[in-house]
Amino acid sequence: MAKVAATGDIRDTRLADALGERYLAYALSTIVARSLPDVRDGLKPVHRRLLYAMRKLKLDPASGFKKCARVVGDVIGKYHPHGDAAVYDTLVRLAQEFAQRYPLVDGQGNFGNVDGDNAAAMRYTEARLTEVAWALLEGIDEDAVDFRDTYDGEDSEPVVLPACFPNLLANGSTGIAVGMATSIPPHNIVELCDALTHLIKFPNVRFSKLAGLIPGPDFPTGGVLVEPRSAIVEAYSTGRGSFRLRARWSKEKLRRGLYQIVVTEIPHQVQKSRLIEKIAELVIAKKLPILADVRDESADTVRIVLEPRSRAVGADMLMEQLFRQTELETRVSLNLNVLNADNTPGVMNLRQALQAFLDHRMEVLVRRTKHRLQKIEHRLEMLDGLLIAYLNLDKIIKIIRAEDEPKQKMMKAFKLTDVQAEAILNMRLRQLRKLEEKEIGNEHAELTKEGKSLRGLLRNEDRRWKTIAREIAGIKKRISAKTPLGARRTTIGKPPAAVAVPLEAMIEKEPITVVASEKGWIRAHKGHVTDTTELKYKEGDRGKFVLNAETTDKLVIFATNGRFYTLGCDKLPGGRGHGEPLRLMIDLAEGHDAVAMFIHTPQGEEKGKGKDKEKSEGTGRRLVVASETGRGFIVEENAVIAQTRNGKQILNLGGGEEAAAAAAIGKGDDHVAVLGANRKLLILPLADLPVMTRGRGVFLQRYAKGGLADVTALKVADGLTWKAGQQGIRTEPDIKRWIGKRAQAGLQVPKGFSRATRFS
Repeated sequence: MAKVAATGDIRDTRLADALGERYLAYALSTIVARSLPDVRDGLKPVHRRLLYAMRKLKLDPASGFKKCARVVGDVIGKYHPHGDAAVYDTLVRLAQEFAQRYPLVDGQGNFGNVDGDNAAAMRYTEARLTEVAWALLEGIDEDAVDFRDTYDGEDSEPVVLPACFPNLLANGSTGIAVGMATSIPPHNIVELCDALTHLIKFPNVRFSKLAGLIPGPDFPTGGVLVEPRSAIVEAYSTGRGSFRLRARWSKEKLRRGLYQIVVTEIPHQVQKSRLIEKIAELVIAKKLPILADVRDESADTVRIVLEPRSRAVGADMLMEQLFRQTELETRVSLNLNVLNADNTPGVMNLRQALQAFLDHRMEVLVRRTKHRLQKIEHRLEMLDGLLIAYLNLDKIIKIIRAEDEPKQKMMKAFKLTDVQAEAILNMRLRQLRKLEEKEIGNEHAELTKEGKSLRGLLRNEDRRWKTIAREIAGIKKRISAKTPLGARRTTIGKPPAAVAVPLEAMIEKEPITVVASEKGWIRAHKGHVTDTTELKYKEGDRGKFVLNAETTDKLVIFATNGRFYTLGCDKLPGGRGHGEPLRLMIDLAEGHDAVAMFIHTPQGEEKGKGKDKEKSEGTGRRLVVASETGRGFIVEENAVIAQTRNGKQILNLGGGEEAAAAAAIGKGDDHVAVLGANRKLLILPLADLPVMTRGRGVFLQRYAKGGLADVTALKVADGLTWKAGQQGIRTEPDIKRWIGKRAQAGLQVPKGFSRATRFS
């Protein structure tokens, strides 16, 4: 068996140290080479290499398109040794108008859509650079930036692009590194140019001023920014924060008073198809009962139609619920975590990020100026040599014809440099004409003048800042607010006011029948039960109240303790079985029971249809309440609605006294009928009863024996109506003899009156 030769480099190392060292190297590689953008050009390495490779392929905005497969092949073969899918995904994103505020790639073919559909394969699509991308590369051949070797050492790539365009804030960036992340939303280029120009003049500008020049992000898909200004200023001053972004919508009126809501812009990076699926799921699950339907009518532009369930549903209320439950409202985070000029990661505020771009532009300007100055000096050196040659043309020709090594002879004879001698030897015969000599003289004068100006620029910092300001003004002029690319798409709106959403608006409206028994069991059957004889109760129990209602209604209970309780009809137990005890739903003490139960009629609500519809008057429907001792008063129905299980005390009672009855006062009612347990009836004008919110009231009827059994409101002209058991409804038209004053005893009930001593 062969022996393995020892390497001589075996070291004992703790596992924790080895892992820590390698993990740190991996983390730094991820942060610097993959995830965080450079503050100067706003690009990650893959973006930078992609744009540089496209420039090498001569895919400028004025040229034709080339297959994306060719571009991806060059990128991964020369600069970026990673998978082709990752590079192509990057190229696709740079070309998507709904993903990039200012696209860097001009794509031809299927590059995906806002629904989340993928782009076509790279062999089918074509691409070239946009004007914005070309601005990022402007001056790259003029020693504007440093270059480094590619991964295989066969070529070179730029460390950073010259970036004549403030790409970091204009297009934004997102990324997740090891232990840190970045999230920079896009902004409007016109506003960025204004802020950069102002920052050149006032380097210590306040963030409130910057927020005035840059009021917030500007997303490619539009929308409405509803973040308070104070929060925006805070986010820009710290480099961390978030922005509340909502979809743009409008209300379209239809016939017969109906309407529909149309969403025309959705928040950035929200997939339209998934958004519609989520809304549809809420509708199906009945978590959004005020919405009837959602339709996608989008073509080239977004058009999502939302159909409310009823015309009574407010558009603001409906949208508020959708904003709360769907991605029609999103939070866009700001985490300005970037690599600075020293390749060090850190969070910058808005002013620092803008200043870093300006500093980079200053460095690029200085380097390009020096590069141009070197070119001018080199050319002037050549021109000086050519001018010497024209002055001594015959001698030069003689030397060239006679000497084997004319270069050295000319350099010695006319004190020429190597560059000048080489230029003379390379001069063509046609350049010996007189006109050429004059052109060389003009070129020499112009280059001398330009060189003097460039030296002055390098010596004068103010002139350099003015030059940068002119460059920024040029960008603003090319992409102005009047162009589709430069116009702001995201509207700066006001923070929305709180929209009160009634609980009943979130409940599916369905007909039910509320059934309550003598022993206090309650349930709700689906639909309106017409035959109450089919209702079943526990053994020894029987029905007491049967009410037709809707699940959106409120059930009001008046108990013998003088309290009113309120229950949502949607919370009542189902009709299968015998229901549940009412005491489990409200805090009704032992020994007390419900004496009245009715469906609450909210203020101003109409009941019925057509000619029979009735609308409550004044401040809403009114009730008359009374105790067993005959005391009572009138109370507004809206005042008895309770918000807690404990109910609301309305009728105050004396020792041992109980509440006996409550009745609703209908439209047109002008009197109240009071019935004693002694079967004596007294009818009083409603005007004789006080309107109170709480108290004992006044005596309605006095009793020598027993107490009050029931009350009802009526219209004298219509007579007195009561339910007479199996005989059905009976009416006594002439009731004048029973009309009296408060606290009277009354007269015996009409002939045929109910043996139960109740009106219903």
